[in-house]
Amino acid sequence: MKTYSEVFSGLRSQKRAAMIPFFVIGDPDFDVSLAVVETAIDAGADVLELGIPFSDPIADGPTIQRADIRAMNAGMNVGRALEFIRKVKAYRDIPIGLLMYYNLVSRYGASRFFSDFHQAGVNSVLVADLSIDDADEIVAPAASAGLDTVFMVTPNTAADRIGLIASRTTGFIYTVSVLGVTGSRESLSDAVEGLVGRLKQLTDVPVCVGFGISKPEHAAAVAEAGADGVIIGSKIVSLIENNLNDEEKMLADISTFLTEVKAAIGNAAHPRG
Repeated sequence: MKTYSEVFSGLRSQKRAAMIPFFVIGDPDFDVSLAVVETAIDAGADVLELGIPFSDPIADGPTIQRADIRAMNAGMNVGRALEFIRKVKAYRDIPIGLLMYYNLVSRYGASRFFSDFHQAGVNSVLVADLSIDDADEIVAPAASAGLDTVFMVTPNTAADRIGLIASRTTGFIYTVSVLGVTGSRESLSDAVEGLVGRLKQLTDVPVCVGFGISKPEHAAAVAEAGADGVIIGSKIVSLIENNLNDEEKMLADISTFLTEVKAAIGNAAHPRG
């Protein structure tokens, strides 16, 4: 199974950031969702961030909330998510990060959850509603299962907590570019470059930036700020939502957008330290 270390080390030698698209597993249904993810891989995704749909995704804005509802209405659940990930890994060995909410882990059983998903091909887990103060709930069982941990840092995270988060993270630090929930935005926060720089001084773990990135030029700006990865979610999910009755156009629009993002990242002046 390809690791984060392999991917990010290779990209560092190329002085390029990773393109990391996010999808809700099973949106709008199992088969179309799989075709969407395969399209993203073919368009050059370096890593995947996949969300297991949940009824109360408090970190997410309306676009991803609606995707969760579509996926759940189509029958997606934790068991089917395992099946989905196995199919993705059969298509291409690409690192996969899970983004979910703690109730899904708790109901399934933490040790069993992490073990089953690692065996299916998952590299890391990010529990969006779990504070770093409660990290012990997942760090040990995740490590025992062979999974990396991912935690979030936001623009208003205090310096001492950034250090704590960096010390508990083994996969990559998910750096939130703006205050608020997920969603496409017209412009990026001025805080991104400073936040990435602070994190780079504290840790050698990759720093990946998400929330609000909706244009190729946003992705380029994040890469130029020194991020190791660019995470794009709501914009891509909106391309699914806007083409629910035309799968061919949906796939074409996603492929075109991600190809443009990949080119923008590749052309960015990407500092390395």
